[in-house]
Amino acid sequence: MNLPPLSDKAFDRYSRQIMQADWGETSQQKLTAANVLIVGCGGLGTAAGLYLAGAGVGNLVLADDDEVESSNLPRQVAYRETDVGNPKAKALSNQLCALNHHIHCRPVERRLFGKSLSLEVSLADLVLDCSDNMETRQAINEVCFTSKTPLISGAAIGWNGQLMVFDFARANTPCYHCLFPAKHDETTRNCQSAGVIGPVVGVIGNFQALVALQYLTQPEKPLTRFYHLDGRTLSWQMMHVPQDPACTVCQVQKKAVINEHLA
Repeated sequence: MNLPPLSDKAFDRYSRQIMQADWGETSQQKLTAANVLIVGCGGLGTAAGLYLAGAGVGNLVLADDDEVESSNLPRQVAYRETDVGNPKAKALSNQLCALNHHIHCRPVERRLFGKSLSLEVSLADLVLDCSDNMETRQAINEVCFTSKTPLISGAAIGWNGQLMVFDFARANTPCYHCLFPAKHDETTRNCQSAGVIGPVVGVIGNFQALVALQYLTQPEKPLTRFYHLDGRTLSWQMMHVPQDPACTVCQVQKKAVINEHLA
């Protein structure tokens, strides 16, 4: 893989990262060439997007079909009052490009599903699921598993946050559907219906960005894991993700591949 050289200005800009012993110029070049898809430009997506753009991820695709509302501002801190009423994807793109003119942002001002979702995932090195509904999360999980694209999923409600890492490039990797088998959340619990404490969203979004940077630059990739944040006690729990032998996503697709090879 031919990595783009860093200019003197870029080297100076990212010097605090480059000086890390396990980072160096090569890791920064990898970020410059990387393509990351962020689905959802709310609290999670804005927090993750700011740090990925700041770190120098060269190509960011920002997908959201919503507009900025005043009730978003306490937790979606990339936006300004002047952004209210504007499409989130476009507003976030403007903010990230203002933060770092060296990167390229492509806003997608519609909800991704079906072929459009598959196309965007196929172009990405990894995907950040920052969406706020179960249907979208399940669709992203299925497409990422099929394409073997690593998925970093986040969620936050009230004082609690969740971070889920799925390295689908590894064999026998469980998926999001193993943890949450329902494709539709009938109770529709999200920030709008149940509320959320802003910094909890920011913490999870920042961790999504941190895992993404690890995956893009480090030879040892983060393992598939589930993390739970209790914002009241400031405590983290880390759990292995159990593989559901009856999962209709990862197990059914794996069996289909085996059967195809045997045919």
